[in-house]
Parts: sequence; structure tokens; C-alpha cells
Amino acid sequence: MTNTQSIPATGRATNDGITISGLTKSFGSTVVLKDISLDIAQGERVVIIGPSGTGKSTLLRCLNFLDAPDAGIIRIGDMSVDAATAKRADILALRRRTSFVFQNYALFANKTARENITQALITVQGYSKAEANARADATLRETGLFEKADSYPAALSGGQQQRVGIGRAMALDADLMLFDEPTSALDPEWVGEVLDLMRRVAEKRQTMLIVTHEIQFAREIADRIVFMDEGRIVEQGPPAELLDAPKDPRTQSFLRRVTG
Repeated sequence: MTNTQSIPATGRATNDGITISGLTKSFGSTVVLKDISLDIAQGERVVIIGPSGTGKSTLLRCLNFLDAPDAGIIRIGDMSVDAATAKRADILALRRRTSFVFQNYALFANKTARENITQALITVQGYSKAEANARADATLRETGLFEKADSYPAALSGGQQQRVGIGRAMALDADLMLFDEPTSALDPEWVGEVLDLMRRVAEKRQTMLIVTHEIQFAREIADRIVFMDEGRIVEQGPPAELLDAPKDPRTQSFLRRVTG
């Protein structure tokens, strides 16, 4: 039975942590996620690594129903959503608890940097326009982009666009921030500034679930690293344990390939 609860426009869940239970997802005859279960503590930074095509991005997209899972239960704080019975109101409640940073920025081309941040604050969180503008400006200052508040995405570098995307997620003050390979679309010269901003977010003990191929960054930022392969969680553990002494042969093989 689906259990949802009305939540205020701002503020985080009253109960700690996130629980994912039995999450599955298929596209046609291809099973992409196979009974994924994962607990994330409040303030924990979890990084997911693994080969391309193994379901990492799909997992993140299923957590706020950008892709609707076929089965499974997602609990964030004191509310939960059952994929089998989820209604529109359930999905909206879940999205109020999460924020998403996309690979390709996903900014509105016809909106300024400020407007890209205020859009979800107004339409999802229920802020007034004045409140949303104030919050957006504070976020732009924090990301070092206040002077670009009135600029459109076409006038921004790739790194600046992704920082706006991260700022948009930051402004929502969500229980869980989801990062889907946030540096994969960037030219190498812009990767550092985006990772630096993510480090500053992590220092606030923001709960984060990050898909990345940046192994050194994962070592620095993660409390725990999860290795996925073929739609399943293979093993997980603290960075030093999983990266330096992986137990599963699939993890060992993957790390040899990506670290040389």
C-alpha cells in the first residue's frame, strides 16, 4: 500500500535516511535493474561506479520517477512510495524530497541562470516569485555565478552551465541530491570547477548519491562506494576498502581497466 504524507514547501524529512527496496526496471525485454536494495544514512555521500550500461543512471532516474520503476519501494524520511501503486501525487511528493543534477546540464535554453533555478522552486516547492528569486541569488553567489544571473545558457561555458545545474539542485534543499555523471559532458578544462563545487556541497553533509567515472574524486568525497555490474549491486564499502582491496573479481577487473 502506498504511504505518502503532505510535506511543507521547504525543509527536509523528519526521519533520517533513505531506503531503496527491491527496485527493478526493464526496457522492453531488457532488464536493467535487478532487485536493487540500498540504505543511505542522512548526511552520507555514496558514490556508484561500474561499467557503462550497467544501470547506474537508470537507478538514479528511477529514484524520482524520471524513469518509472516496475517494482520496488523508495522511502525517504517519513514517506514512502511503492512503484506498483504510485500515483501522480506520490511522485510529486517524492520529487520534493530529491534534486537531480544531469549529465547534460538540462537547463532551459530560453531562461536565464536565475530563472533556471527559480523554475522548480516555484512549480514544485511552492515558493513565491520573490522568495524564489532571493533563494536563487543566494545560490548563485555560493556557486560563484552571481554575475551571470541574467545570462542565458548559450552565453555560459559548459562548466558554468553545470554549476547552474548544481545550484538548481542545491536551492531545493532536498533530502537527497542525485548526481548523474555530472562531469561526463564537460571539456577537461571545466571538470575541476564542477568537482570543487561538489566538494563544497559535500562538506555540508548533504546526503548525496553520485554516479561518476572519476575514481580519484570518488575516493576523496565518498563515505561509501557501491560497485554495480549488469543491473545489480556487486559489492560496497568504504573507499579504501573497495578501491584498494576489492573482493569480487568483477570489481577487481573494472578497477584495473579504469585506473591502469
